[in-house]
Amino acid sequence: MHPRQHHSSCLAIPIIVLARNEARVIARCLESLPLSDPQFDIHVVVNGSQDATVANGQRVAARHHNITVHDWVVGGKARSWNRIVFEMLSPEVPLAIFVDGDCQVAAGSISALINTLDHHPDALIAAAMPLNGRHAEKYRLQMWETHGLWGDLYALRGCFLKSMRAANLRLPEDLVGEDGLIAALAKTDLGWLADWRDARVQPTMDAGFYCTPFNPGDVRCWWTQLRRMIAYAERHFQNQIITHILQNEGALGLPERLDFVYPRFLPEFKPRRGVWWPFDRYALAKMARASIA
Repeated sequence: MHPRQHHSSCLAIPIIVLARNEARVIARCLESLPLSDPQFDIHVVVNGSQDATVANGQRVAARHHNITVHDWVVGGKARSWNRIVFEMLSPEVPLAIFVDGDCQVAAGSISALINTLDHHPDALIAAAMPLNGRHAEKYRLQMWETHGLWGDLYALRGCFLKSMRAANLRLPEDLVGEDGLIAALAKTDLGWLADWRDARVQPTMDAGFYCTPFNPGDVRCWWTQLRRMIAYAERHFQNQIITHILQNEGALGLPERLDFVYPRFLPEFKPRRGVWWPFDRYALAKMARASIA
């Protein structure tokens, strides 16, 4: 369904907020969304949280009729993403918007994402840009040139989600960072690496988000950054596996879990030199343990 058609449809556009242990920032995230606008249904999916994310989200929801908070005990962003697409969303939604619970959406961004899909009929994804951070300008230029996608804020065309459901094509449950694979699936149109077309992902300078800033005086920020660096390292190796699968087997060759195929690839992986060496080494050890669990 073309994005312009949603105005004549009875279905509201879903905005999915994925949050895990975001009690400190979830209210700020939700307040940046179009609250109480009947054009949108906002779903806060709290997965595997151990803090007050649910309670704080419910406080905001109590003041707005179009917010629903879902408390899912089992964590994992990719697992939750699959559940949203395959079990929660209506098959007829014209598009769906995904937001990370730790970011703040800039004014006008939701409309800008919808308009981007409206003006690029071949695009399957509209992607928002980061607006803060030391390297934000560099990342925006990089996104623009490569038609990249950040998982903090993006819109998916409904027909793309419908195609995923028809093919029963789910993200591997242990995937680290869903945005890279979602972009690849869109650019290949659920096909092979040879089918790659950058134009299927359209970044827009008119949509943006603010990330939670790093506070050097907060020890929790240092632990978060450490976990993030390890996750980036694990994602680096997972991306190599995914690229190989898309090139040789196509999207339908993706396994239910990536650790099922780790034994095929881990012997070839080595830590990168320089600053990434300790994080890569830790990530490879973690992946090795997962492959025999």
